[in-house]
Amino acid sequence: MLSGEQYVQKANANRARDLPIAAPRGQILDREGQPIVASRTTNSVQIVPSALPPPGAPRLALYRHLGALLGMSPQRIEALVVKGRTALPYAPVAIKTDAGQGVLTVLAERQGEFPGVTQQPVSIRDYPNGPMAAQVLGYVGQVSKPELKLRAFRGVKQGTVVGQEGIEYYYDRYLRGTPGAQRVEVNAAGYPVPSSLPSTQPLAGHSLKVTLDFALEREGEKALLEGMEHARGGGKPAVAGAFVALDPRNGEVLAIGSSPSFDPNKFAKPLTESEYAALEGKAHVAGSSEESPAPLTDRAVNGTYPTGSTFKPITAMGALEAGVIDPSMGLGGGQCIYVSTQAFCNAGKADYGPVALVEALKVSSDTYFFETGELANSHGTVIQQKAKQLGVGEQTGIDLPSEITGLVPTPAWRAKVASEELACERRRHRSSCGISDGRPWSVGDNMHLAVGQGDLLTSPLQMAVAYSTLADAFRNGGEGTVVRPHLGREVDDSQGRLVQALSFSPLRHVHLNDSDVSLVMEGIHEAASQAGGTSADVWAGWNQEQHPVYGKTGTAEHVGKEDQSWYMCYVADPSRPIVIAVTVEQGGFGAETAAPIARLIASQWFGKPKRFISGTSKTF
Repeated sequence: MLSGEQYVQKANANRARDLPIAAPRGQILDREGQPIVASRTTNSVQIVPSALPPPGAPRLALYRHLGALLGMSPQRIEALVVKGRTALPYAPVAIKTDAGQGVLTVLAERQGEFPGVTQQPVSIRDYPNGPMAAQVLGYVGQVSKPELKLRAFRGVKQGTVVGQEGIEYYYDRYLRGTPGAQRVEVNAAGYPVPSSLPSTQPLAGHSLKVTLDFALEREGEKALLEGMEHARGGGKPAVAGAFVALDPRNGEVLAIGSSPSFDPNKFAKPLTESEYAALEGKAHVAGSSEESPAPLTDRAVNGTYPTGSTFKPITAMGALEAGVIDPSMGLGGGQCIYVSTQAFCNAGKADYGPVALVEALKVSSDTYFFETGELANSHGTVIQQKAKQLGVGEQTGIDLPSEITGLVPTPAWRAKVASEELACERRRHRSSCGISDGRPWSVGDNMHLAVGQGDLLTSPLQMAVAYSTLADAFRNGGEGTVVRPHLGREVDDSQGRLVQALSFSPLRHVHLNDSDVSLVMEGIHEAASQAGGTSADVWAGWNQEQHPVYGKTGTAEHVGKEDQSWYMCYVADPSRPIVIAVTVEQGGFGAETAAPIARLIASQWFGKPKRFISGTSKTF
């Protein structure tokens, strides 16, 4: 039995409710402390249900009048009011955020025409640079019911704005802050009544300083677009592309970009189904059955591609260290080499003659590496093992919510997918499930892998890690580090004081034969600096003594499409070394499109004049 006093306490408690007060979200700062993501205050148009006109014609007339001002249907406004009233019966319902100064002026000056409609200052996320680095920065939105069950959002209340993708999601626990609460008193019908109950003020989120160099990011994205436009001018579709710039010493991501991109500011307002479908790439290209490239996809981290000849240094390391080849031995003579009746040919049927390793890398002889892949096949998975050791075909561990694993194909993998195909065909009584063609591993598979083709799938980020590992081993007598690429640098409080320095241990250390890695690096340095090198003309006028370039072009073939342009390079410097990965889907030869983009990025990093120089090499 409750006493009279307990009844009073219980009744008072029933009349008090908490309205959450959102915490200002912390800023995201570049490596120099300049804001690249912030929050700004705007007014939200809200409806107080208890102050609305009676249901029926009077209320419908208000919704029509308000809808005409906001560009919303009366039905949409009514649905929002019903939904909000159900979730928090005692709270005002937000109808539109950031409606614009004109709308807010009309509501303020003609308040009598809009009974129950109010304005309330709210903090919204602001991305002042629009699409720049949008895929890695991410965006925010109200937490959904399914998300409330995730560990990342444990204890978060419904309606809270949280990170939904990218850095915003990965570091949400630091950026989100702690919401406050406004105590309100409600009547028996559940509507708020005037009171003077105390409120708890919110605590602003921490700021996050990231590794991105703002100037390099801006110029990198500009260079990528310039390269894609150049390719289109030459008749290539160049539908999408990506780049990554890493510090090979520690894995700091200096710049990263993906095109097409999107404006994360659009997520401040609800998107229509068609708008979201376009961001997912589900809208069809005009005059084509293909879907358009998805702007939400981060091609630098989640793009899955064969790499073409940029894989050759990895093949070379695997074959050298397993004793498959002698680096001085001439291989690959002739326009093609043959396995049974199948021809494996150089691009354009070029004949470089039998060449040694360094020259093969310099001119990118496919026949040399086809022959290397053929020889390596009888030694097991030596190329595959080296690729995995260097960081290809596994997640890099970057501090983002998702990334691809990729695929470095092996005989065991092929047997596995063949088995899955057969089981699927039997289960579904079909002639094919499309998982595999069912054939066993062949020497041809190893030959295609050796030149970065076949079933190989990786990302620009993984390739940047692999080249960073080679560069690190080259600088340190064969002792290399497989870095963990990362964007986070430190967490600061709202006053700029350090809260936590972020650290990222390397994935592992590797030992490479110093002589082997030196030969491989010599080959790709000659490719970027000596006459006849596949990207030497792209680097014309570059001071190779001050900042030597170790670069490799790649041109990956896709059935029924234009070739994919690739370029990988390491540019040496005692205090500012950089590894750059660039790819452009359907962009043509590596020297034509991707390599000039990489030069522009390197020029920004080292303060050189920016020149877009398209190469003439037609090698793969």
